[in-house]
Amino acid sequence: MAQQHHAVPPPLKTEEDYIPYPSVHEVLGREGPFPLILLPQFGGYWIEGTNHQLSGVPESPPTPAPGARARLEGNHTAKLYRKHFLGKEHFNYYSLDPALGHLVFSLKYDEQEHLHLLLRTRTRTLHDVVPISCLAEFPNVVQMAKLVCEDVNVDRFYPVLYPKASRLILAFDEHVLSNHFKFGVIYQKLGQTSEEELFGTTEESPAFAEFLDVLGQRVQLRDFKGFRGGLDVTHGQTGSESVYCHFRDKEIMFHVSTKLPYTEGDAQQLQRKRHIGNDIVAVVFQDENTPFVPDMIASNFLHAFVVVQLEQGGTQGTLYKVSVTARDDVPFFGPPLPDPAVFRKGPEFQEFLLTKLINAEYACYKAEKFAKLEERTRAALLETLHEELQARSQAMLGLGPDDERPDNGAAAPGFFESFKSLLVPGSRRGRRGSAIGLGSVEEALLVPGKSPSRRRPGPLGSRRSSAIGIESIQEAPAGRDGPAAAPAAPDGACSAHSSPESRRHPDRAEKPEPPNFSRSSSSASSFGSATEEPSEPGRESRSPSGTHRDTFSDTPWPDDPPGTPPGCRPPRPPLPRDQNPAGAALQ
Repeated sequence: MAQQHHAVPPPLKTEEDYIPYPSVHEVLGREGPFPLILLPQFGGYWIEGTNHQLSGVPESPPTPAPGARARLEGNHTAKLYRKHFLGKEHFNYYSLDPALGHLVFSLKYDEQEHLHLLLRTRTRTLHDVVPISCLAEFPNVVQMAKLVCEDVNVDRFYPVLYPKASRLILAFDEHVLSNHFKFGVIYQKLGQTSEEELFGTTEESPAFAEFLDVLGQRVQLRDFKGFRGGLDVTHGQTGSESVYCHFRDKEIMFHVSTKLPYTEGDAQQLQRKRHIGNDIVAVVFQDENTPFVPDMIASNFLHAFVVVQLEQGGTQGTLYKVSVTARDDVPFFGPPLPDPAVFRKGPEFQEFLLTKLINAEYACYKAEKFAKLEERTRAALLETLHEELQARSQAMLGLGPDDERPDNGAAAPGFFESFKSLLVPGSRRGRRGSAIGLGSVEEALLVPGKSPSRRRPGPLGSRRSSAIGIESIQEAPAGRDGPAAAPAAPDGACSAHSSPESRRHPDRAEKPEPPNFSRSSSSASSFGSATEEPSEPGRESRSPSGTHRDTFSDTPWPDDPPGTPPGCRPPRPPLPRDQNPAGAALQ
């Protein structure tokens, strides 16, 4: 047999295996001009906009067309339910897939005989429009879901019966949409190459102040009513002023490094870094030609930078050079920079810059770190939505939260299974109620003022209770529906429970009446035998009033005259400890 040779994978490269890029200090030691952005020595970022040389007449740099509006990125799938389903006749379903997890499915049949299908899974939302003419026959709900995603493997979908379900579904779909953004603004002066130098700047140059006017308007933070972006608007702990902008129905708050509080003696300037370091996108403004390196600022959140540098010597107004850098796992985002990437100050440049910043944040959400966080958040929200729709739909059917609901594909428990669970001591159903909603056996047979103990037949009760306990059930409603507290009978007088018939004919046994087989009585009698469990002799039970009673305290004594009801006998003498009243009652 020929010896098999397995290819050994090459060893993973380390930092020593890469040829590092030149450091910022090496570049500054050379002759300028220098680029706006330098890649870190071991990479990890991409750069857009490296050409800033104006060709031809310098007075006419390329600018966006006056009537053109850059396209804002976003999660357009999140807007489909509002656009195509909300307010229109449609159907919602839910199910649980063993592989895909919780599923929420929406479908609509429009007048053009098209099926609009929207399937939500824990990782994404899938949408499709299918013409009915392309199908051999009208599909069921499971087949419709498989038209959107072939990996669906469920037996059925459950209909959503809650009238306000559209609000819950819409809130889930649009949880990824936001009209509020916050961006950092860092002022980099000539020769600054470290984080401490960037955050340690306290003065603003006229060029930087002019650039802030391009971004937005200056606002006083105290009692500010708009989007504050985490800044303090009550006590002034994050400064007194900031830059704010309202752009295309979106609110933007800028965290300007020079306007955040400066702390003497703090080299890291944590009061500034705690805001800018927690932003996802930041703008870096350069007065003069000093390169910016993305790893100058240590942050787990900052993923993209838009670097703007003032073009010196412009004769036709203020010109800005722009470059963009982002981490390798951040996809490209528009609008694309022109070539050369030089802009003239004006409203077109403001719209381009703000659009680029918003699209940069949407693109950063697709990076590995934020994508995993979003997937976990989405899975938790979808599970909550699934449980809410299931609970609301069950409530519309009259099923409470304690009623057991079958899982996907499982059969509901039958009547005999529910009945047997009542007979098992300590079972969940026996304590909290049966599946058909009759409540616990103790509550159904509890007589007010008496302990729910077993009663033995006296001389008048010569017949035995039937197997289903009809006698006991017929006595229980009498005590429950009667007056709350009967007046105490005087000594020697009979209570209201003894009838005149029993006084006249003490030895005559009552003729048993046929049981009532109506729905209420049959249900109660069928559960009556659950309380006929044999109890131990001499066991004490506590009455609802809190006093101890003997289990067989209402049993007639052997020396009582025949026909004496249990409630009319005189007080008994105390018994010795070795005498068993239960045994006496059984003699």
